[in-house]
Amino acid sequence: MTPDEPATPGADDTGGGDRVFRVLVVPGVNPDRWLRVWRERLADVPLELVVVEPPDAEPALRAGDADVAILRLPVDRDALSAIPLYTEETVVVAARDHVFSVAEQVTPADLADETVVRPDDDLVGWTDAPGEPFAGGPVATTADAVDLVAAGIGVVLLPQSVARLHHRRGLVSRPVTDAPGSVVALTWLTDTHDDLTEEFIGIVRGRTAASSRGRGAADASRAGGAGRTGTGDRRAADASSPGSGRSASTTAGTSGKKAGASGKGGASGKGGGTSAGRPQRGGPARSSGRGRRRGR
Repeated sequence: MTPDEPATPGADDTGGGDRVFRVLVVPGVNPDRWLRVWRERLADVPLELVVVEPPDAEPALRAGDADVAILRLPVDRDALSAIPLYTEETVVVAARDHVFSVAEQVTPADLADETVVRPDDDLVGWTDAPGEPFAGGPVATTADAVDLVAAGIGVVLLPQSVARLHHRRGLVSRPVTDAPGSVVALTWLTDTHDDLTEEFIGIVRGRTAASSRGRGAADASRAGGAGRTGTGDRRAADASSPGSGRSASTTAGTSGKKAGASGKGGASGKGGGTSAGRPQRGGPARSSGRGRRRGR
């Protein structure tokens, strides 16, 4: 397509047509409030939620399976841009009959004598966590690690929201003091940033439609401009329409008469121009008039 050729409707990157904006999330992340704002603000651009396991999140984003992703850091910052959103607390998950069940919180020292199961898809990243590593071989997933803990084999460290997802009757979770948290971030491929991506960034950051830098900002600007123009046009039409019984100049003259009509002792009652309006309080004409009455 040459620069002078119009874009095919629905084929651009700013919405409309068949464009679907895809948001990738990992388990434990709840983007509902942001998706709700998107659907209110950009009703013409469908939004699709893509849920993947943590190890698959970055590869899926790189492969173009989503426009943006809400996942846990770290990511490759050479190709991806990221905005940290919040840091999630780390908890220890143990069997219900474990001594941790009677504690309000657990310290790193309390973990020193525990068998800590660390799955291959570890979500906490506490590389030097206290405790003895599980010696029963590799544990592929967080779900597998939770199964071992439910069977009474060790404990596992998880972000709080993930611990909730895997909660079951035979387990308890307690916050771990001084443990590193899990940082959740909004990420996207730097090279694919467009107006819709900027719109979603603005929604996540809490920008209003008017302050957004994405497509919504242009929509709000056009809507606001149209509203102001329409109001001016209606006023002009009301003033000059045949049905109103007066022209714009007649309206202006009437307003001038109202403004220039004087009260008792007013300077514009006799010989005062109606376009000049009522003198201000304390003005020379009114002050001199009162002076003469007092003198008499």
